[in-house]
Amino acid sequence: MRPTRRRTRLLLAAPVVVAALAVPLGVHVARGADSGTEAEPPKPEPAGSECRTSVEGSRVVAYCHNPYPSTDLVRLHTECDRWWDVDADGAAVAVEPGRTVRLEDRCWKEIATAWVSHRPAPV
Repeated sequence: MRPTRRRTRLLLAAPVVVAALAVPLGVHVARGADSGTEAEPPKPEPAGSECRTSVEGSRVVAYCHNPYPSTDLVRLHTECDRWWDVDADGAAVAVEPGRTVRLEDRCWKEIATAWVSHRPAPV
């Protein structure tokens, strides 16, 4: 084989070899493996109230207890069974740590569903 062909093949193979070595190194650096620390997402602080809802006829009552150290805002949502009966979303009530609140609502006739929504209180 002539030296020119050998040199041409080496010149064509060199960029392929450099790329093959550079790509894993770039991925390694991009993942932050050289930093020495692995970043874990922060664990959320437990929050929220435990609510028990009971429906009797056209009335619904929910008791919400907050065992956690942050205030929770709860709302009672009532969906009435009859099409002409007005569904209701209650006002947000703050449940402070270690406290229990009572939420109640009613429909004219039967209640289809009732549930309580939660969200953290603004700090």
